[in-house]
Amino acid sequence: MKAIILKVYWFLVILLVACGGNNTKSNVQSPGDQKTTKDKALNSGADLLQDKRPLVGFDAYLDGFHFYNGNLNAQMEAHHYVNQLNEDFYQAIIFDGNGRDAKLMGIEYIITPKLFKMLSDEEKLLWHSHHYEVKSGSLIAPGIPDVAEHELMEKLVSTYGKTIHTWHTDQQRSLPVGSPMVMMGFTKKGQLKPNLLAARDKRFKVTSEEIKQKRADIAMPKVDPLANAWEKGKIRQFIISSDADSAQTKHQGEAHIH
Repeated sequence: MKAIILKVYWFLVILLVACGGNNTKSNVQSPGDQKTTKDKALNSGADLLQDKRPLVGFDAYLDGFHFYNGNLNAQMEAHHYVNQLNEDFYQAIIFDGNGRDAKLMGIEYIITPKLFKMLSDEEKLLWHSHHYEVKSGSLIAPGIPDVAEHELMEKLVSTYGKTIHTWHTDQQRSLPVGSPMVMMGFTKKGQLKPNLLAARDKRFKVTSEEIKQKRADIAMPKVDPLANAWEKGKIRQFIISSDADSAQTKHQGEAHIH
């Protein structure tokens, strides 16, 4: 019976636009002319006729917070739309809001400890754990029943994320300029700015402290010591360079683009 109930709950996730979103505006307004009538007609036609199968699976919505790897003070809210590929791997599209004006801010790959163990030591330095985000109540799944959210958080608490932001709208950049940046997640109390958390809680009509208490029964996982490398002063970031790069020959666990 529990399994049937949970399936029903997850079916309700597709209704998040109505019950868990559209309350957070984008940080910026991008320059450019309004859509023409012709563009609107083409978009409507494409919406009706084209198969968007890769997007169909992005059915879970998570709201949390990130900071730029190496700069704990540069923090922002991140709206994740998540697709679970299998039992051990998730992929997420990240936006700076949850309304129609939201800007595509970046991506996050989420894996279980089983897959994390397969990574090289250097690659692990790019990933962060989700244990504190879950246990503190700062990571939420708006709009779904408490039972379903608790079930989801039980799965996510031991996972690791690799996050890259490509558009820094938190810096009021109206266009996606500059280098992509590796992001990290919070690991201890006192790191996340209280005003960011309070503003989020107010918009979603939740209380992080109450959510934290509800998750007290979720076991705290053992975190791999190579994750959250920024805590030990090991910072990895991307740079823009005139040197040629090849994913085939150079992306073997290296953290920098040269």
